[in-house]
This record gives sequence, structure tokens and C-alpha cells, in this order.
Amino acid sequence: MIKILEKIQMGIGVISLSIFFIAIIIQIVTRHLGIPVIWTEEAANYSFIWSVFMGASVMVNKKEHFSFDFLEQKLQGKSKAGLLIVIDFIVLLFALALFYYGIQAVQNFWNYNWASLPAMKMGYVWISIPIMGLTMSIYSVNHLINNFKQLKGREANI
Repeated sequence: MIKILEKIQMGIGVISLSIFFIAIIIQIVTRHLGIPVIWTEEAANYSFIWSVFMGASVMVNKKEHFSFDFLEQKLQGKSKAGLLIVIDFIVLLFALALFYYGIQAVQNFWNYNWASLPAMKMGYVWISIPIMGLTMSIYSVNHLINNFKQLKGREANI
């Protein structure tokens, strides 16, 4: 399930980044042609936000985020597993806060409209925050389970 979730998020991130690049290219071309296309700036900004937030969540799963590398490299066995549990617990708390406050942000800003495309709701941008928080939480819980297995001496499936 974790690998499927990661692939979905990577797909969303790649699509968002592609939209970002396409919007930037359209913006550059239309400026040189003297054609005003005002929606490209907002589309680029908001798609970039989505790509960053989806990528950040995937980085939590790959453990390429917040870490104490110096300590982790020095520790072995149960001490290392204990440190990883502490790190993953801190990340989990952060992710749960993102999820909770992200839901509040979506509720508060859902009906705001884009300046250049009034038919688009800002909620579609803000919903990326609770999605990121939820998936970071799922990844962190998975890491915690694996680290507790290592701490108890069982082999973890990473």
C-alpha cells in the first residue's frame, strides 16, 4: 500500500511540475508576442505548490528529510533504532499538525477564487496541505512500526 501511495504522489507531483513548466513557457512566449495571458502566473504558482508538497511527503517516506545523520551514523543496533523512533515520532507530530491545520485552512479558504480564473476555487490549492500531512503521517507510522520491529529484534520490511 505504501509503494502504491508513493507512486500516486509522485505522479501527482510530476503532473503538477509539468503544468508549472508549461505555464511558464506559455507565459514567456505570450509576453514576447505581446499577448496578455494573466492566468499563467497563478497556474504556475499553485501547481508548483502541489509539486513541492507531494514531493515533500514522498521524501518523508524515503527518509530524505529531517534527520540527525551524525548521530545515526555513529549509533548501531537498538540505539540507532531508538533514535529513528524519536525522529519519526517528531515527523509524525509535525505531519498530524499539518493535517489538522490544513483541514482548517481548506475550510476557511475553500470559497476564495483565483484572481485570474474566478471559476477556480482556492480550496483546490489549499487541499494539498492536509493531503501532505495525511500521507506524511501514513509514512511515519509505517517507519515507526518498522523501527519498533527492529528495536524488538525482528527484521523490518522497509
